[in-house]
Amino acid sequence: MSPAVLYLRAAGAAMATRRILAALTGRGAVAAAGGMGPGESRRLHGSPRSRAFAKELFLGHIEKKEVFPYPEVSQEELNEIKQFLGPIEKFFNEEVNSTKIDRDAKIPEETLSKLKALGLFGMQIPEEYGGLGLSNTMYARLGEIISLDASIAVTLAAHQAIGLKGILIAGSDKQKAKYLPKLASGEYIAAFCLTEPGSGSDAASIQTKAKLTEDGKYFILNGSKIWISNGGLANIFTVFAKTEVIDYNGLRKDKITAFIVERDFGGVTNGKPEDKLGIRGSNTCEVYFENTKVPLENVIGEVGDGFKVAMNILNSGRFSMGSAAAGMLKKLIEMTAEYACTRKQFNKSISEFGLIKEKFALMAQKAYVMESMAYLTAGMLDRPGFPDCSVEAAMVKVFSSEGAWICVSEALQIIGGLGYMKNYPYERFLRDSRILMIFEGTNEILRMYIALTGLQHAGNTLTRRLNEMKQGNVTVAVEEIGRKLRDTLGRTVDLGLTGKNGVVHPTLWESASKLEENVYYFGRTVEALLARFGKTIIEEQMFMKRLADIIINLYAMTAVLSRASRSIRIGLRNHDHEILITNIFCTEAYFQNLYLLAQLAKSSPENLDEQIKKVAQEVLEKRAFICSHPLERTC
Repeated sequence: MSPAVLYLRAAGAAMATRRILAALTGRGAVAAAGGMGPGESRRLHGSPRSRAFAKELFLGHIEKKEVFPYPEVSQEELNEIKQFLGPIEKFFNEEVNSTKIDRDAKIPEETLSKLKALGLFGMQIPEEYGGLGLSNTMYARLGEIISLDASIAVTLAAHQAIGLKGILIAGSDKQKAKYLPKLASGEYIAAFCLTEPGSGSDAASIQTKAKLTEDGKYFILNGSKIWISNGGLANIFTVFAKTEVIDYNGLRKDKITAFIVERDFGGVTNGKPEDKLGIRGSNTCEVYFENTKVPLENVIGEVGDGFKVAMNILNSGRFSMGSAAAGMLKKLIEMTAEYACTRKQFNKSISEFGLIKEKFALMAQKAYVMESMAYLTAGMLDRPGFPDCSVEAAMVKVFSSEGAWICVSEALQIIGGLGYMKNYPYERFLRDSRILMIFEGTNEILRMYIALTGLQHAGNTLTRRLNEMKQGNVTVAVEEIGRKLRDTLGRTVDLGLTGKNGVVHPTLWESASKLEENVYYFGRTVEALLARFGKTIIEEQMFMKRLADIIINLYAMTAVLSRASRSIRIGLRNHDHEILITNIFCTEAYFQNLYLLAQLAKSSPENLDEQIKKVAQEVLEKRAFICSHPLERTC
């Protein structure tokens, strides 16, 4: 079946209309799913912003200048990276005992002290405050090494990727000067306190309260937070609590505010460390605040703006999971390949068997793709203009966390029975990697965020185009009629990736054409879904998941094509291997996308959503597996 026919089934010819209502064009739906990205808050203060790459994909556009050529670092930065990497690699390879950390469920004090001495508690804190001042790209590179011990990686990430990030991106100059130097040195350790017993992914439903004192100088904080990484170690907490504010209409409302809370303020206690499946050496516990007196000057940002602060913090660091997961997988590939090449079965190495080779190809592909996505996103974030890459970062997190879980399982399968034993590290890798799909936003919530953000962007743009046509803009009307005619006749898609002025290397043009085709028909499908569902699209979670899965594939295809093109052009060693991986991945992703697009069609035989929902509903009504046992004979 041709792509054009698949598109016509999946998208139809209808244009989005005014049924794209406030649930999509307003901020509410997106904020509930994931909030604004780091670029959004800066934009409110007048900073320029480059065009969003991922959001434009929802319109069937590829903003080439945002992703081609693949980002590069200067020679000075490369030298700086090498300077840092040497001692850190040596430390992790020779001094970090991950088996002991996992067994004892604690990182030894001497290990924490060395991490502080290496400057790893201040990786992204500016040099003026005593930190290393690393770019996002350099932070991602160091993350590859740090991820070799998941407990250490989580401890450091909880400290700086979320624990102190609020001070860094939204704190006042006075707050930065007071706290960042001690946080950079590790004298202070930070924790991020958002989740509560009754509010997990629904961050807006927190119950912790902060009441302003009569003199207006302090807030009195009361409440508890759960699953707090570094909760038992931290001196400084970024805490989110509901405060009473007066809105523009003079009405009193409870809104979330972010606070910097010192343990020394009093009334701050914590429970015992949680006994976890994985990342056992990281400290996770409940934290309690009882009549904790917090000075007014310790509010981060404005009173009532805490939800935006929280979402900006979470959105800003997710991309680094890609490089961290890739670093772990590359180490895992080395270990597993050594075993496979020396393990003999049936008078040959198991590495010679086709099904084992398939597993190594999968691991290499996943590592290459997640690494490509992570460094593309980091490079975009490092550009001037504070680009909003929150959607791209979320896509990296979803792809990398799920890819890591699959690959660790495959590696354990290659090792066989030995991999299941605690004397070997594979089962620890498996346990440690499971959390990746849960924290920093569950993958389900992030898929909704990715889809809703893109739909909001598409809805706004398509509504503007419709208004222009209604107001007599002949150019827009002619373009629309021409596009629909070309779609009906079966068009050749050309989005500028190939050909004389193309940005993709000719060796990869076939894969680039697959990407162009997917992107174009994805945009048309989005348009049709907005016209079909209007505001109710936010209730169609299975549809939203497919949209997210498609765009994650599209971004991944873009990343590997951009990276491989650069590798070919500058003559990097083993670039032929990159071509192989890129073509395999793009072909597989292309066909996955075609099937997903077909499932999005109205009355599609491929779409089994209603049957799936019915099965689930019947199980949930009985709260049990309800099929009769196969040995039963009577009703």
